[in-house]
Parts: sequence; C-alpha cells; structure tokens
Amino acid sequence: MSSKREAVLAGVLALLRTALPFAEVKRNLAKPERIPPGGLVIVRDGDPGEPEVLLSPLTYLYTHRVALEIAARESGSQSREQALDAMLAAVGAAVAADRTLGGLCEFLEAEAPATADVEASGAQAVRWADAAIVASYATIDPLN
Repeated sequence: MSSKREAVLAGVLALLRTALPFAEVKRNLAKPERIPPGGLVIVRDGDPGEPEVLLSPLTYLYTHRVALEIAARESGSQSREQALDAMLAAVGAAVAADRTLGGLCEFLEAEAPATADVEASGAQAVRWADAAIVASYATIDPLN
C-alpha cells in the first residue's frame, strides 16, 4: 500500500496524462535532451510543507505544492506560444473538473505559470513554463 503522498503524486500524474494525451508526462526527469512534438511535462515531487496538526483525532493537514515544468515547441499549425497556452489551458480544465483528485484530496488547484523561451545552439527553440498544482490533503501519519 502506498502512502497518501505517493497516491496524490500518482493521481496528479494520471490527471496530467489524461489532460495532455499527446505530451510525454514524466516524474522527476533529469534535464531533457529533446522536447517531443506533443510537448513535455516534468512533474517534480515538490514540497508538502509543514503540516497543520489536529490533535483529536491526530491528523496532519498538508498543502503540497507539486511543481510542473511544461515545454512546448512549434508545430505546423501552432506557434510555441500557442502550443504552450493550449497545454496550460488543458491542465487548468482538468484540475477544475476534478478538484478532489478522485477523492484523494480535500482540494486541488493550479498556480499561474511563469513562462520563458529556451534556446540552445543548433536546436529548435521551445517555450517553457514553470507552474504548480497544489494539493490539500489529510493523513494520520506524516510518513504515510
């Protein structure tokens, strides 16, 4: 049986894979060498932060910030800005459609992204966004 933290992270991965079926969605991937045509999403485990503690019954309330790195490249029909915007909109719609992550969380929300162009010599330029999904959940054990 996995911990609540791992279940939430797996739920976020599943949500992103459903929202972005043409993109590669990876967890804790090292720096990518290439961006696939459908885009790339790297999910970082993030920081659950210091919990609020309820004593009766003992419950730990976490607000876990799961970092996302989202990259898009130009296609025949879309600029890299349009492709990234479409990816971000799909993630936002998926979060809004399932605020409890299938019952794993009390509340799920997305943070606004910070975007930038990334260019490397001899490579196609990509548009990059750093964003986050914030999951609020409770558990009876900080290690579970």
